Amino acid sequence: MKPSDACPCGSGKPYAACCGPLHAGEKPAPTAEALMRSRYAAYVLKLEDYLLATWHASTRPSELDLAADDSKWLGLEVRAHQLQDETHATVDFVARYRIAGRGHRLHELSRFVREDGRWYYVDGEFLA
Repeated sequence: MKPSDACPCGSGKPYAACCGPLHAGEKPAPTAEALMRSRYAAYVLKLEDYLLATWHASTRPSELDLAADDSKWLGLEVRAHQLQDETHATVDFVARYRIAGRGHRLHELSRFVREDGRWYYVDGEFLA
């Protein structure tokens, strides 16, 4: 991906001014929503190391196998970002994707926690 390309997270910003610096480890996500968007972009770009590093240790899988994943991510809609307190937040989103030509949508309410100034994805609840 070129730095001037539109960021896959749907922010409308160039990748270099959006999720690129987060993926490169230059800075942490300032909000749970920013982390969620960067994680979506990481799935699009198959950045397994970033996904694992931003997954809370209590729920993080030991590995991901995105190379075997033939999903084509089509778009992200963030419906709500809610801060419960200084260290807990949720993000309600819908991600659209295609597998073997068939369209799907993932609607999730994701939970995030902030520790030592960094946001982490904890888990999510699938919504209808």
